[in-house]
Parts: sequence; structure tokens; C-alpha cells
Amino acid sequence: MVIAAKNEAERIGTTVTAARTLPGVDLVVVVDDGSTDRTTALALEAGARVLKHGRNRGKGAAMESGADGVRRIEADEAAEGVARAPRHLLFLDADLGATAKDAAPLVEPVLEGAADMTVALFPATRMRLGGHGFVVRLAREGVRRTTGWEPEQPLNGQRCLTRDAFEEARPLAPGFGVETGLTIDVLRGGMRVVEVEVPLEHRATGTDLRAQLHRAHQFADVARALAVRELRPTLNRAWRGVAGRTRSTGHELTRKIGHITRKNR
Repeated sequence: MVIAAKNEAERIGTTVTAARTLPGVDLVVVVDDGSTDRTTALALEAGARVLKHGRNRGKGAAMESGADGVRRIEADEAAEGVARAPRHLLFLDADLGATAKDAAPLVEPVLEGAADMTVALFPATRMRLGGHGFVVRLAREGVRRTTGWEPEQPLNGQRCLTRDAFEEARPLAPGFGVETGLTIDVLRGGMRVVEVEVPLEHRATGTDLRAQLHRAHQFADVARALAVRELRPTLNRAWRGVAGRTRSTGHELTRKIGHITRKNR
């Protein structure tokens, strides 16, 4: 399991403690993404392995660091003679608190081979996170436009996926565009994505100036992730066209040179 965290001293200990009770979870890696509080110390006290960024690098980078950390730990285990299959990756937000213990339904479809990636849906009886926000609409429409699938909660960070699915999406989109990019890349890779309702809760974003600035940053990151993924197929088609014309020109030139050589003999 990987938890990206920045200045989450208030909740990280409770989140890690709860996450460690999930069936099959034997490793919790917290990536402290440039915190200035006691996030690292409290995560260690709760039993997590901690990787620390010296400066804030964004959620996408923290998730990549966490996955790399899991890979290094598995390599160390193998060197010590511990033989096991690579772990699936379960990503949870740092502010879930005690509700992190209820994330098991996210893991089950991946373990059973019914999905390559699961995405959490928050309970239907509550207002789903940002369900009517402009950033959510941007992400939802962007995923639908690029893949044909319309997620209900495209920005939800609670996800479980196979290692193959994760590698399909690397390099991850930077910052808060990571979830949108992850969904598009996994689907374009021919893999299965399933939304699963899970009784998780985390801190509400709020409506103050800080929250509005957060949403603006999120909007910019999602828009950038979509722009890259919508442009990529066009660039690929253009490159294939250029490469095809280059090969054709090369063949024509070879034939002409061969003809001239034979004629001069």
C-alpha cells in the first residue's frame, strides 16, 4: 500500500494504523511529499515505511516514488530469500483516518482478476466528493471523450491496481492530474477499470480562499493531463505518417541509385 502525504500530522497516524488492519496488507509505504510538520515521525510510529521528498513534488511524483519504494523493498526481500509475487498497489489518501480500514472492497476485484484497476466511489448516501464541481466535470468529460467510458468519480484517489496496469500508465501525470491520466492510460492499454462503492471519508475541501486556490491548481493539472493525452494520438499518427513517407522515399532513392549504378556499368 502507498499513501502520499503532505502536512498530514493530524491524521496520518490513524490512517496508517487503520490501513494496516486490511486483509492481505503487510506493507504500508508513506511518501512524505515535502511536509514541514511531524508527518514522517507519526507515520513511522504507526508502523509505516517512509520515503521523504526534500521538497514538494506533487501527488503524481509521490505515487511513483511509493511504487518504486515497494519495488526496492521486494528486491531486498528476494535477496534475503523471501519468494513472493509482486504486490498489487493500493493507493489511499493520507486523511482517511480510521475509515481506511474499510478499503478492502477496492482490493477484492483486482485479487480475483475481475479488474486491472478499481476506483473508489464514496457512499451513495453522502455527497460524493466534488460530484458537481467544475474540476470533476472536466475530468469526467475528458475521460469519456478519450476512452468512451464515463466515470462517476474520476478524481477519487483511492485505487487498487496491478503492477502491469501501473506500468502501463507510467510516467504518471504530474500533480493532481494523476488520477485522470491514470484512468485514461490504463483504459487505452486495453485493461479493465471498475468503480467500487466503499465507505470511506476524508476531510472536506471547504470553500475558503485556500480551498479555491487548491481547486484552481487541480483544474490546471487535470487540464494539462488531458491535453497531453488528447494530443498524443495525433502526434503518433503524424509521426507514423512521416516515418512511412521517409521509408518510402528511402526505398525510392535506393531503387534510383541501383538503376544508375547498373546503367553506368
